[in-house]
Amino acid sequence: MAWQGQVLRVNLTKGTSKIEPLNMKWAHDYMGLRGLGTKYYVEEVDPKVDALSPENKLIFASGPLTGTMASTGGRYGVITKGALTGAIACSNSGGKWGAELKFAGFDLLIVEGKAKKPVYLYIEDEKVEIRPADGLWGQTVWETEKRIHQRHGDHLIRVASIGPAGEYGCRFACVVNDLHRAAGRSGVGAVMGSKNLKCVAIKGSKGVPIKDLKKFMAVVAEKKKMLAESEDRKGLTRFGTNSMMDVVGEYGSLPTRNERDSTFEGYAKINATSMQTPNAHGHTNLVTNGACFACTIGCGRIARIDPQHFSVKDRPEYRVASGGLEYETAFAVGAMVGVDDIDASTFAGFMANAYGMDPISLGGSIAAAMELYETGAIGPKQTGNIDLRFGNAEALVLISEMIGKGEGFGKEIGMGSRLLCEKYKHPEFSITVKGQEFAGYDPRAMQGMGLGYATSNRGACHLRADPFGDDFKRVATDGKAKIVKDSQDVVAAIDSTGCCLFTNVAWGPKDYAEQIAAATGTKLDEKAFHEIGERVWNMERQFNLKAGFTAKDDTLPKRILTEPAKVGAGKGWVNKLGEMLPEYYKLRGWNDKGVPTKETLSRLGL
Repeated sequence: MAWQGQVLRVNLTKGTSKIEPLNMKWAHDYMGLRGLGTKYYVEEVDPKVDALSPENKLIFASGPLTGTMASTGGRYGVITKGALTGAIACSNSGGKWGAELKFAGFDLLIVEGKAKKPVYLYIEDEKVEIRPADGLWGQTVWETEKRIHQRHGDHLIRVASIGPAGEYGCRFACVVNDLHRAAGRSGVGAVMGSKNLKCVAIKGSKGVPIKDLKKFMAVVAEKKKMLAESEDRKGLTRFGTNSMMDVVGEYGSLPTRNERDSTFEGYAKINATSMQTPNAHGHTNLVTNGACFACTIGCGRIARIDPQHFSVKDRPEYRVASGGLEYETAFAVGAMVGVDDIDASTFAGFMANAYGMDPISLGGSIAAAMELYETGAIGPKQTGNIDLRFGNAEALVLISEMIGKGEGFGKEIGMGSRLLCEKYKHPEFSITVKGQEFAGYDPRAMQGMGLGYATSNRGACHLRADPFGDDFKRVATDGKAKIVKDSQDVVAAIDSTGCCLFTNVAWGPKDYAEQIAAATGTKLDEKAFHEIGERVWNMERQFNLKAGFTAKDDTLPKRILTEPAKVGAGKGWVNKLGEMLPEYYKLRGWNDKGVPTKETLSRLGL
């Protein structure tokens, strides 16, 4: 129960689809979404596969709580080998698409092969059609969703699509659903584009079976009450994630100008308060907040650019209310590129949504290009006469759209900062782990986050570990290895439930386990929940090792390891990864080369 018990497999090369029974043993051992989807993926795909080849597969996975009344139970993930990293990728998204996959009767959608010409999938319960993407290919995500609704005469169809960035192979292209919710990181949209798959449009009419409905309703009500009373939840509802801008700005852990600095003098101009404050024209950036399926948090932001701003003054198509600045977007196309123009940053965020790009890697790659420009490694000849300097809002607006379209120098930035900086002989300017750009936390002030970045299976990521509480209390290395390891396991399990990670502001492992147990009828307690997360983490690690990654890839950029922070809590500090990594390996049950021991694998059933 809670699982639908069905997998939809679509082979684009053959133009076929078939429904298979879900492997229930795997469902019990790996739960769903990140865990279950990854299990299917690693069992079916050669780790050495080229991410953009037809042999790679793309798996859309829901969790057992997806589509239920559990708070935030609308999540789905896209699992594949990342085009940006070459590592295992699971990009998680909210909105309403994940629940619709479940309502159509499927726990997983496995996409194989490559269509001869651009196509899209139309799924209505068990009716599955592979249709020509005529009139859709080349369109933005926004236009694609509009045309699907018009084509099928139904505005309740949920659409997950790629934009032009995914079509041309931008390495950090993402899959966008519901206009501005995205499976964002690691280049999953480029993999989708390589298969000539424009979108997956779904309409479902089935309910989600619950094992013990009375018990489930009671436990869900209790957990919703916990969320409602949480002060952290209230903060997310009122200010969204961009309230973090003040925290990291004041602490001195805000990556700025491609990590040359650890705080940004203009952060107050792009924070949550500035979004809610009228500007000189009386315009307020924030329109309202928004929520995903079954969400009782509502951290999403809906924003509108000042109609008089240069970015949209002559462009009515972008004078709309749409997905506004989350913290990671505000940091990436704000502080990281040295821009304190909230409307310019919002425009860059709109480009990420419309053209289908991960805003974190978008900003990080632009920042790397800006450093290449400022140091003379590239010039106007390469950029097409764009003055690509830190702080240039006009340049940010121009280049973000060019990247989305794959035009001019924008297409080169679309390779991601690692390939871009290697091409222009300055690999040290790429602020990445395993090829994936940093999120909005400087690892010199936040030592635990540095360890989390270095060991993340999908490359630098702020959502794979949770050392935030301890990192904001002290700049130190002792105890960080255990905090990072334990939180990585818990996060992996939460990511497998179908609920949003933000529920952890009020819930612990016991709270998730109780809801899963009532919904599925399985005996799941806090200990078993932890173990599922640890199993998922080690499974991902095994895939990466087989793909060619080694302990040498568990590192941080030279700048972070050798150039001390100039200001803030971490002033004078570099990240001391070398002090934390050996202890981390030991706690994981891995040898000194970062390889899980036979004992660890046996204990976890791997």
